[in-house]
Amino acid sequence: MSSCYFYMAFVPIYIIILGFTIIVDYFAGIYIEAAKDKRRKLFLIVSLIANIGTLCVFKYFNFLNENFSFLLHGFGLKNPIPYLSILLPIGLSFHTFQAMSYTIEVYRGNQKAERHFGIYALYVMFYPQLVAGPIERPQNLLHQFREKHHFDSDRVFDGLKIIIWGLFKKLVVADRLAIFVNGAFNYYEKQSSFSLVLAMIFFSFQIYCDFSGYSDIAIGTAKVMGFDLMPNFKRPIFARSTGEFWKRWHISLSTWFKDYLYFPLGGNKVPVARRNFNLMLVFVISGLWHGANWTFVIWGGINGFYLVFAILIKKQKDKFNKWLHINQYSILNIGLQIVITFLLISFSRIFFRAGSIKQAVQIIKRIFSFNGWAINEGKTMIAYSLFAIGFLVMVEMRREFFPTSFSLSYHKIFLVRNAYFAFLILTIILLGVFDGSQFIYFQF
Repeated sequence: MSSCYFYMAFVPIYIIILGFTIIVDYFAGIYIEAAKDKRRKLFLIVSLIANIGTLCVFKYFNFLNENFSFLLHGFGLKNPIPYLSILLPIGLSFHTFQAMSYTIEVYRGNQKAERHFGIYALYVMFYPQLVAGPIERPQNLLHQFREKHHFDSDRVFDGLKIIIWGLFKKLVVADRLAIFVNGAFNYYEKQSSFSLVLAMIFFSFQIYCDFSGYSDIAIGTAKVMGFDLMPNFKRPIFARSTGEFWKRWHISLSTWFKDYLYFPLGGNKVPVARRNFNLMLVFVISGLWHGANWTFVIWGGINGFYLVFAILIKKQKDKFNKWLHINQYSILNIGLQIVITFLLISFSRIFFRAGSIKQAVQIIKRIFSFNGWAINEGKTMIAYSLFAIGFLVMVEMRREFFPTSFSLSYHKIFLVRNAYFAFLILTIILLGVFDGSQFIYFQF
């Protein structure tokens, strides 16, 4: 009931949509398990149509209709289909994919159909991760709802620690950087090249801390109650290639597309040309999953191109490195790879952040016009932003490169570890931005 109340706090009537897909998938799972031969696939198709159909109506109908109108206009015709005045149900893309993973896993024989309607409904509606993930698999979560969870003070404190770190990333880093980023992107005509480059870099940190901050809060909240959710991020800012980046970023979605789209298309077992096409297709669809706008499609295509291009030049790159006697494990080489990967990902995110293709192109043109170093924001704002990023990178660097070394959050001395979290809480209070801004991924 608490999950229902949580979801209805946004748009109450949309609980009917969620209820519809839950009922369809609940019975589909049972029928898939009981059926044989072609009937199993039929029930799976019914489930997928219900989920994807709901997603298309609420998220993609107006986008498709708009492009249809543009196409007809080219022939001098008018589109008779009206636009729908509807809001996108919050978290629709997330719980739709989570529901589909259930029926697919039952169909594959990797998960038994859940007979308890309440437990299945909770699997889809579990409120900590309902609106922005992680996108769970039934094998990890369903059985946890049948287990008894006793109070464990250590587990509660561990969960609270994760929540505090998530709040720090959201309020101190992401929402503070958003002030500069919003100003730069909204008024890009008045910005210098350097200011837009800085906004591009700041946005990468903003979206990372905004989304991973939510994931931390969700994972921490679930842990307090005795449940374990899958990790959704693994310090992607230290990825050494775009391929590695996507193994570290939004892990629950990346693995979803890998398991349910890329592998069924043939994975790595098909000819090279087909494999590269499949990779591009997966990334374009991933871009469309993020938003019903061509900017997201282009963003997905750019990242797909990064991956395909890296695969195509791998042999030449290895020969070049060998010729120059480059040590791939040297600190300088690792640092250079991290910086290049970060800049490539940040560049693609111009299309993710921009409101239109035209705006994204104009921002890129302005960046490469090299028209100066002026920054419109004050020094204090920049100083706070750099402090927030610097502290984040320092903590993440310790976890990435020295995971078994000195840790303040898990220090054996009680006063030391609690002083650290007291510092985080005080920093959140003093430097956090409490303007009520929602998480970026709520719109997806």
